[in-house]
Amino acid sequence: MNATFFLNSYDALDSFLLGLTAAEVDYPFGPNARVYRVLGKMFALVGEGGPVLTVNLKGPPEMNQMLVRDFEAITPGYHMNKQHWITVTLDGSVEDALLEELAAQSHEIVVASLPRKQREAYRELYTERDLP
Repeated sequence: MNATFFLNSYDALDSFLLGLTAAEVDYPFGPNARVYRVLGKMFALVGEGGPVLTVNLKGPPEMNQMLVRDFEAITPGYHMNKQHWITVTLDGSVEDALLEELAAQSHEIVVASLPRKQREAYRELYTERDLP
């Protein structure tokens, strides 16, 4: 994916996340935690109302460890399983291309973890060209 806008703004990040196949949004944890889901399963959580925008994303544990080690703005997932989730602080230090890749990967991991019937329904609803 090519970065075409600055994801370190709320509107751009929201637009990108909602642009992923079958993405929906809700606020199950209160007004400051915007949750993005695919077929009911969370793939991203944006912390609203804080001094800096943050997003929690799911990723492979080995990759998450590397990202936490290499990027000051990436930490183990806040209020999440620290092995499978990371929190990215959107302070401008994480490039858009990497943030897009991490968000799309989180979406893909969640789709792959859906029960078989849900994955089949997902694939029936969205053509192969629409799939992440």
